[in-house]
Amino acid sequence: MLNPCIHPIHTYILITTPRKDKQVKAMPIRSSPFFNMESSAVLSMLRHTGKSMDSKHPKKSSGSIGGGVLKMFKLLPMLSSGCKMVNLLSRGHRKPLLKDFATTGTIFGFRKGRVFLAIQEDPHCLPTFIIELPMLTSALQKEMASETVRIALESETKTPRKKVLEEFVWGIYCNGRKIGYSIRRKNMSEEEMYVIDALRGVSMGAGVLPCRDQYEQETEGEMTYMRARFDRVVGSKDSEALYMINPEGSGQGTELSIFFLRSH
Repeated sequence: MLNPCIHPIHTYILITTPRKDKQVKAMPIRSSPFFNMESSAVLSMLRHTGKSMDSKHPKKSSGSIGGGVLKMFKLLPMLSSGCKMVNLLSRGHRKPLLKDFATTGTIFGFRKGRVFLAIQEDPHCLPTFIIELPMLTSALQKEMASETVRIALESETKTPRKKVLEEFVWGIYCNGRKIGYSIRRKNMSEEEMYVIDALRGVSMGAGVLPCRDQYEQETEGEMTYMRARFDRVVGSKDSEALYMINPEGSGQGTELSIFFLRSH
């Protein structure tokens, strides 16, 4: 069920959220492009998305909500004001209308700053994984111009008895190019907590959050965000993947996948 959030100039699409009670089992994965990467582990994970899976799900000519969210995110540099509906939805407890077990993923960042990635069981929970990616928000928005966006996080360490998402140091790839290293946040900053709290009632959408003060707006620009629901696939104890869900099935638009791998 769609809840349009109408601003005098711009429109934001928000959908209430599902709760996650159990982990999703491995399922067929959509196809992905092959590209040169420094790690064989990353490449082998991408090869898991074979062409045979595509034949079972032919693409439709109509646009998709999943792709539409990314299209909205690409337009964010032209937006100039926040959406008050986000603050209204974040107040109090709201029962989810979409009853599945999808994982919530949020990409956000100041226009003039770097982009963050947060993973949650659902928008009502604190993130189980949050990291600042070594790329500017504007650079990621340019990547959205391609049909596919593949973000891969590779950890070169293997800590005993730790799950792959519990590792701290990560090498970051975007569409096959290594863009640097980053460290998983152990504690959220005030800005990160502000975004998570403001989007508590949102499960899918893209938009701009109002700045907390005038100084922040002048120095960093407004806070942009893109939130989507993802299928979570556990390949092994050293690999997991998130595939953005399109509620209407396969369709046109940018496809987003996020890979977590541990090489040793």
